[in-house]
Amino acid sequence: MKFTYHYQKETTQQLKYFLKEQGISKGLLAKIKFQGGLILVNDKRENVLYSLRPNDRVTIVVPDEKEHETMLVDKTPIAIVYEDEHLLIVNKPAGVASIPAQYHPNGTMANRVKYYYKSKNYKDQVIHVVTRLDRDTTGLMLFAKHGFAHAQLDRQLRQKEVEKRYQALVSGNIDQLAGHGMITLPITRDLSSLLKRKVAKDGQVAQTEYWLLKHNANIALVDIKLHTGRTHQIRVHFSGIGSPLLGDDLYGGLMTAGITRQALHCYKLSFNHPFSGERLTFTLALPEDMTQVVQNI
Repeated sequence: MKFTYHYQKETTQQLKYFLKEQGISKGLLAKIKFQGGLILVNDKRENVLYSLRPNDRVTIVVPDEKEHETMLVDKTPIAIVYEDEHLLIVNKPAGVASIPAQYHPNGTMANRVKYYYKSKNYKDQVIHVVTRLDRDTTGLMLFAKHGFAHAQLDRQLRQKEVEKRYQALVSGNIDQLAGHGMITLPITRDLSSLLKRKVAKDGQVAQTEYWLLKHNANIALVDIKLHTGRTHQIRVHFSGIGSPLLGDDLYGGLMTAGITRQALHCYKLSFNHPFSGERLTFTLALPEDMTQVVQNI
């Protein structure tokens, strides 16, 4: 894949520093150097010590990424929300993990995306997961279609430029939920379980902001924004304030409301396109199981 930049500074600059400013890491430079890529200045091959001059045109050719042969493929179709040459956004259903694990090497969204890439004969075959969702959480999931895009999106994640918004159905102590609130409770591992987390004084700082959208005496629909990214954060926080998610048996959720998985949906994803810089925003309606409950609130 080819990327072209125009050097517009009035003074000279060493090429390696200019490339760093474009988000090209040392690792990517090594891949370009040793795996068949190119660095060109005005269509002439140069090394990273070259001194750029005003109006120079810099082109990098990133080598194609061969598949990881150990990753299996799953032929289950994926629901594509958006796709271009750099990005893929899908609607993840409930009951599907994001990535393979030791004892579950197939059947995940990554396996399904790999089959999709292979069926399309894409040159880049490595699966780059940018935003994961828990197995039973539904909604928008972002993949980068090559390593350079992944690195650019990871930078946005670190700088909190990627916004993910969720909607959840909660039960229990509904009266204590304000119209708008912030849950600030530290989270740590629960040593009684391989999966479970818990609220504890010695845990990591965690903040969850929420807005109450609709409720009755027993169930509420809330809009959620994460300010930190702890494992199971939404589930742990709402359980911690006495309002666990419907269907979330791991954290004490009500199992008799017609939902038997945690009622959590990633409905909004917003970020800057890694190459055009355009702000992209995607939204997705609630899945049917959550919609049916909301209609009765």
